Amino acid sequence: MPHRVNDLGQPIGEALPDWVPARFPDDARMDGVHCRVVPIDTAAHAADLFQAFRQETDGRVWTYLSEGPFETVDALAAWLDRMAALDDQVCYALIEKRTGKAAGVASYLRIQPRNGVIEVGSIAYSPRLQKTIAATEAMFLMMKQVFDVWGYRRYEWKCDALNAASRSAAERLGFTYDGLFRQAVVYRCRNRDTAWYSILDKDWPVLEPAYRRWLAADNFDRRGRQQNRLAELIAASCQAAAPD
Repeated sequence: MPHRVNDLGQPIGEALPDWVPARFPDDARMDGVHCRVVPIDTAAHAADLFQAFRQETDGRVWTYLSEGPFETVDALAAWLDRMAALDDQVCYALIEKRTGKAAGVASYLRIQPRNGVIEVGSIAYSPRLQKTIAATEAMFLMMKQVFDVWGYRRYEWKCDALNAASRSAAERLGFTYDGLFRQAVVYRCRNRDTAWYSILDKDWPVLEPAYRRWLAADNFDRRGRQQNRLAELIAASCQAAAPD
């Protein structure tokens, strides 16, 4: 698609005459079939999260996060308090409906309502939440909130370029790889090259039906095994939406 051209013959970006800045995230509570996404409450969630993360014995979930693992519930609670106190980050607990207990955390960060840009990050799934329907549904609920309720244009996912699990998760969830920012971050006394991914508002109407088909009860057998993979459903939805 060719760019617009101004009076000087220079290419310029798409006009957005009706653009209205997005809303800053509030204390929304997102309710799904398998999980709930609620604002972090240290008193309510710290003990459950500590027990959930204790099921992991080697600490690998924390390798690419700036803090953790936590040896005591008080240390984990202090981390939750620090995250909750940040002005530029909104943190949530991911609650399993089958147990009613918090089993992971995720945040909105690098929030730019004026530009309609927001990132999902600081994601930590305990072993209890990993590779479950609830884990994927949590990401769907947070994505839906961003596009359908708060009106963002761009939803970002960033990770250490060496974090193969995070990169694979981004691709499975339908994020598009945007590029590599070399030597972008110093954390844990080491370098991080950051891989950038995104989903745009124009992608969402194609992705949402694929998520809904994946989350449908008839996509899982009695043991909870998926019949159709999310990546396959996303590919099929993209193909159906492509112009002839």
